[in-house]
Amino acid sequence: MSDVELSDGDRRVVVVAVDKGEDAVAAVNEAAVRYGIRGARVTAVGGFASAELGYFDREKRDYLRIPVGEQVEVLSLLGDIAEHEGQPALHVHAVLGRRDGTTVGGHLLRGEVWPTLEVIISEVGASLAKRIDRETGLALLAGTIRQ
Repeated sequence: MSDVELSDGDRRVVVVAVDKGEDAVAAVNEAAVRYGIRGARVTAVGGFASAELGYFDREKRDYLRIPVGEQVEVLSLLGDIAEHEGQPALHVHAVLGRRDGTTVGGHLLRGEVWPTLEVIISEVGASLAKRIDRETGLALLAGTIRQ
């Protein structure tokens, strides 16, 4: 993985090029920790050799796993980074394109990068916070920005 920090006025932008074979979620989390990112928007494009997505089942209060066992294009990857229990927490959804043009999408649980994943992390505030929602059991954005 290679990365660089840029400036967009008073906000930082971190550009991450995730290498072949790396896990996308782990790589973005590592970059967030390294740069101390606690409130950001995340976008990316690239490709995966394989991936695992999730669909949140309300009744089970857990993700139904959607395995993607083939090479796919990352057509869209969108989400955020917010602080949860003192650490940056990545929450991203992905739309993946298959060879035949069909797509599959959901919460990105894992993505083995191939050949690259180009990630843009744009700070939106000093810190965003997530808190556990009792009804769902999920860490949800609290809606407050701490300066």
